[in-house]
Amino acid sequence: MLRLCGFTASNYHNKVKLALLEKNIPFEEVITWPSKEAGHMTRSPMGKLPFIEIDGETITESQAIVEYLEDAYPAMPLYPSDPVQRAHVRELLQYMELYLEWPARRLYLEAFFGRQVSDATKAEVKPQLEKGVQAFARRVKFDPFIAGKVFTYADCAACMHLPTVSQATKAIYGEDPIAAIPGLKEYAAMVRQRPHAITVNDDRKKGMEEFMARRK
Repeated sequence: MLRLCGFTASNYHNKVKLALLEKNIPFEEVITWPSKEAGHMTRSPMGKLPFIEIDGETITESQAIVEYLEDAYPAMPLYPSDPVQRAHVRELLQYMELYLEWPARRLYLEAFFGRQVSDATKAEVKPQLEKGVQAFARRVKFDPFIAGKVFTYADCAACMHLPTVSQATKAIYGEDPIAAIPGLKEYAAMVRQRPHAITVNDDRKKGMEEFMARRK
């Protein structure tokens, strides 16, 4: 059986977990914490989480994992069949992860963990995020899903990344630039009610408590 290794406070872990649930793929979730130990680095060469184990192999990086899931379990696709639409889903994934989540990640130490982030970092991140939000807003559809008529991997990512980015920017800047995107509020309310999204978010809340306890 496929094993998903990581921790449920991680939005990247939860992106993969939601995809597994939506595709109805049997899996075992193995809570795994970041480590630089040799055994861990053998399974995940950069020491990153999540990774999956299947048939004696490990696959790292959340996007590589979901691409594997689509190839290995095609019965319930989370990519559109049309090549252009598939490309747009991948494009939205890149926008969210490279231009929204990745810049916002530099704020997380202060936003979530009570440690100081320099004013210079905050000043540098803000225009990067504003540019990313503007680009993202030009590509989203909310018709009703983020890339069009069907639920896709872009929705799996949006469910996990966008709330995290919103919380961080509100904590640091007192405002959430993502919230101004037309249609986002209604979309977010809709996808949060999907049964698998409820499961993942409930597990995330419990996982965050454990993660914070470990940091102490």
